[in-house]
Amino acid sequence: MTSTKPRLVRPRDNRWIAGVCSGLARRFGISAGMMRFLFILSCLLPGPQFVAYLVLWIIIPNEDRYVVASS
Repeated sequence: MTSTKPRLVRPRDNRWIAGVCSGLARRFGISAGMMRFLFILSCLLPGPQFVAYLVLWIIIPNEDRYVVASS
């Protein structure tokens, strides 16, 4: 059985800052609001959450790069 999970990209729609939470939410099949809530909740704990967000912002490509032009 093969899994067809969505590609991890930062979508152009439903962005607040950079689309990182929205992209992760699509990838894992949860709502973008829930992912944002979990991120804000995680910021209450010690750790490098903001650094991780910045790194993901740089690493995860924009959705536009993977749009296939129709003929």
